[in-house]
Amino acid sequence: MIHLLENIFQITAIILLLCSIFYYRHFKKIKRERKLTAFELSIYIITRIALFLCAGSYLLLFLDRSFG
Repeated sequence: MIHLLENIFQITAIILLLCSIFYYRHFKKIKRERKLTAFELSIYIITRIALFLCAGSYLLLFLDRSFG
């Protein structure tokens, strides 16, 4: 049962990561066409930071498993 829940968690994490990447690209496209509103700009920045944190934490977990 725990293995199934871990798989479901990994699948949802991948889906959230893909959605945030597409959302980030959408805001990047809008930013070229017009100025972003304050809300759009804040979501753009939060998404950008979240993507870097997600990638960094995944890399650290991967390295910990490799050397641990």
